[in-house]
Amino acid sequence: MTNTVGYSAIVGALVVSLVGAVIAFAAVRTGRSGLAALGRRASYVVFGLACLANLTMVYALVTHDFSVGYVAQVGSRSTPMFYTVISLWSSLDGSILFWGLIIAGYTAAVVYIHRSRYRELMPAVAGTLLVVNAFFWLLLAGPANPFTQVFPVPADGPGPNPLLQNHPFMGLHPPLLYLGYVGLAVPFAFGIAALITGKLGGDWIRAVRRWTMAPWIFLTCGIVAGAWWSYEVLGWGGYWAWDPVENASFLPWLTATAFLHSIMVQERRQTLKTWNILLVVATFLLTLFGTFLTRSGILASVHAFTEGLIGPFFLGFITFVLLASLVLLAWRTDELKSEPTLDSVASRETAFLLNNLLLVAFTFTVLLGTMYPLIAEAVRGVKVSVGAPYFNRMSVPISLALVFLAGVGPALPWRRGSPELLSRKFVWPSAVALLAGVGFWLLGARDFWTWLTLVLAVLAVGLLWGEFWRPARARMQAQGEGMGRALASLTLKNRRRYGGYVVHLGIVVMAVGIALSATYRKEREVTLAIGQSAEFAGYVVRLDSLYAGREAHRDFVEAAFGIGKGSEQLAVLTPRLNYYPMSDQPIGTPHVRTRPHEDLYLSLMAYARDGSTATVNIIVNPMVVWIWIGGGIVALGALFAISTVGTGGVTGRRPEIAVERDAQPIRAAVGGSD
Repeated sequence: MTNTVGYSAIVGALVVSLVGAVIAFAAVRTGRSGLAALGRRASYVVFGLACLANLTMVYALVTHDFSVGYVAQVGSRSTPMFYTVISLWSSLDGSILFWGLIIAGYTAAVVYIHRSRYRELMPAVAGTLLVVNAFFWLLLAGPANPFTQVFPVPADGPGPNPLLQNHPFMGLHPPLLYLGYVGLAVPFAFGIAALITGKLGGDWIRAVRRWTMAPWIFLTCGIVAGAWWSYEVLGWGGYWAWDPVENASFLPWLTATAFLHSIMVQERRQTLKTWNILLVVATFLLTLFGTFLTRSGILASVHAFTEGLIGPFFLGFITFVLLASLVLLAWRTDELKSEPTLDSVASRETAFLLNNLLLVAFTFTVLLGTMYPLIAEAVRGVKVSVGAPYFNRMSVPISLALVFLAGVGPALPWRRGSPELLSRKFVWPSAVALLAGVGFWLLGARDFWTWLTLVLAVLAVGLLWGEFWRPARARMQAQGEGMGRALASLTLKNRRRYGGYVVHLGIVVMAVGIALSATYRKEREVTLAIGQSAEFAGYVVRLDSLYAGREAHRDFVEAAFGIGKGSEQLAVLTPRLNYYPMSDQPIGTPHVRTRPHEDLYLSLMAYARDGSTATVNIIVNPMVVWIWIGGGIVALGALFAISTVGTGGVTGRRPEIAVERDAQPIRAAVGGSD
């Protein structure tokens, strides 16, 4: 019964998606509002069927219905309930099913929210999204069917992948990534709708900004959460290894970030129209490409689903999307011509263009390093590897240039900046950054790239602070308000602008954390007997005990280490090795003591069978916590930027008008820029 209900919902969603897409595109051609309404209703029905299919699978997992193929693959009676539920996305077929729920949810939300707006665009948007829906439901009805019948029914199953039940963060990391990945289909749909209808002006740009920001926030949080999961769970003391599947999530983030900057130029200057269409198409193609890498079985990765035969389906759909997009672009070439040109090098448009070029260069660099081993093996039959040295050598200069622009871009005015304005904005932050550079050098920052990161971070923070402080001071003088109230008034009236500045600040904080943790990390592996101590990086690490235990779904060996500095006892850290029934190798769980200036990271590597000794890897990682804090600042800033009050994001109003009409001194303070 469970198999029948679940599979029927999948087939129903496929049929309704296809029929709804045909109806929606018929509405585009005929302009009939009745057909457009039917297309919207089809989106709602698909979402309802997606909910039914997913709830049916969760029910099968929770009730241990091993007659369902996916449950027999990932379920187990000994798996705790939390991991049983999240095993919905722990393997190939279930993750595609969850993917279908998210794309159906985005589709229903988009057509509902805009049911009375953008009447010429929305039927094409709905039709495009329903085509994407149909592709994923086709996979689920065919090669990725999670509701296959199992006979004879097994008494128990192996449980989910041990790595996916070793830390509760797996309940957060994949859904965030999926919400980001899948949500980037929405700006693609708006871009295709603009091409189909010829409405290439401001409407689709105004509509798409929030529909890009929201998945961008999810994707950002998912990437940071994945790095945190890697750091807290895998036991190697790092957070980013340039793993191909890590890269696959990073690539669309880069192009989506470029798009969020370049649409501001189109809003302001009515230029970069073709570029913006290309960016949304490239972003969606990169999400499909990343999904293909993860689920086709061509990669060996701790993140990849190596079973399944869906690779050819993805390659076919990627080819279809690419060809259809190129045909539409060629069709609308004349309408995409942009008249305005840059007025000055010292302008915000120039900064945004440089930002876009750097992000695209970054994308190409990561894509090349990710694909080269696969291409080399396919063409020459030779296995090669492209590791972290390549990615670091190529990405560090680009990243530093982006940090520089994170501060400089907001400080530059639109169109053209006068020498007096540029001097007022840049002299003091530059002087402070140079003085800070001398101080960093004297304090021991001898690595050039790290030193340069710190100097550019100080410059960026100084420039960003100036963008808050100067308008607030002008408002104080004009309105007689205190600094706090003036800042609050400005930020609340200009959420898009100041939220963006907070995002830039978060990126700078993350850059500092990455630079310092990568450069000044210290590591030592040592074997200790019970009661024996070792000194490392100012810490005293003493092995107090070593013991074994059993939990419902795993066995474990845990060591207790007393941590001290001098005669002071700081904490007891308990790293462990977990043993799962379906894994031949233990899965380590490190224990991390986090402080603002550094982390002490202990990972249990081995132990004597008689419990007399244990081998521990001791790592001191400076400033790692600021990576997670910076990620939180980015997310909060982006949420503030798309919040509803005073942003002008839906209507397309200039969000800075409230500042400019308050008083002339404010306009003078910000140089007429936004």
